[in-house]
Amino acid sequence: MELRRFCSQSRVVIVAGKGGVGKTTVTAALAVAATRAGLSVMIAEVEGTAALAATFGADPLVYEASELAPGVHARSLAPDAALIDYLESHGMRRISKRLVASGALDVVATAVPGMPDILVLGKVKSLEQERVADLVIVDAPAAGHAITFLLAAQGLLDAIKVGPIHKQASEVASLLGDPARCQVLLVTLPEETPERELVETAFAIEDRAGVALGPVVVNACVDALPCPVPDRGDALIAAAAQTDHFLSAREADDLVRAARFRDDRHAMQQEQIDILRSRLPLPQLQLPFLFTASVGPAEVELLATQLAAGIEAL
Repeated sequence: MELRRFCSQSRVVIVAGKGGVGKTTVTAALAVAATRAGLSVMIAEVEGTAALAATFGADPLVYEASELAPGVHARSLAPDAALIDYLESHGMRRISKRLVASGALDVVATAVPGMPDILVLGKVKSLEQERVADLVIVDAPAAGHAITFLLAAQGLLDAIKVGPIHKQASEVASLLGDPARCQVLLVTLPEETPERELVETAFAIEDRAGVALGPVVVNACVDALPCPVPDRGDALIAAAAQTDHFLSAREADDLVRAARFRDDRHAMQQEQIDILRSRLPLPQLQLPFLFTASVGPAEVELLATQLAAGIEAL
């Protein structure tokens, strides 16, 4: 599938997954890939961490938009800030000032179950309607909270039948239920536990929240070795004899053990990938394991290239 077409299927993409699977990294890679296709991107970070900004080597995000890379802007969407924004945009600036002055802002923003989520999703809906960018990417909460995050609108619609909260929830539900406007991109690792949780999350999102699912991103996949692992360290010693470098028998044996470990790891991951494919019939995009201590701009560029290649192969 052509990259620009993929990134234009929905105006909002919500990236979700179990904590630790790399959904923030995938968010960054997708944003960079989209800009390569000529699209402008707005990232909405909803958990209040500094991980996304650090990935781009930038300062921590605030509510107002800031540029992370050419064509990529981002903002942190906190419920209290979203509430102030909502009040001021609806002609209630004086009320918002009183809430701030009285210290009751956080109490009001979290008074009703589901209210924090609907405030954040309401702002995402506004960003989409205002066309602040060609693509809005939401770095969503971890998988457990992601389900309640996406169900907040329906819960408030069932509980509140009239008024501005009902209107906001109705508009958010319309956004989430329209595949041309919104889809969810789930991220996992090629391991049993995160894959099991991803499958449960996928069915909950589609059946209960009614949100369309995009491909599954399988992150941190170890590539296969380019050649078979030798049986003895002598094979590596012989290979080293063809170069200017010398390997001792111990070094060669260590390299053989490392190669076997990587080969076993690749085989185990492939087994889990096949199991996931059988349990969840969605297209898969695989990203490589990066042998680095942290992910920065250079790694994001590399992952964006790999992600674009996977999309083109769909």
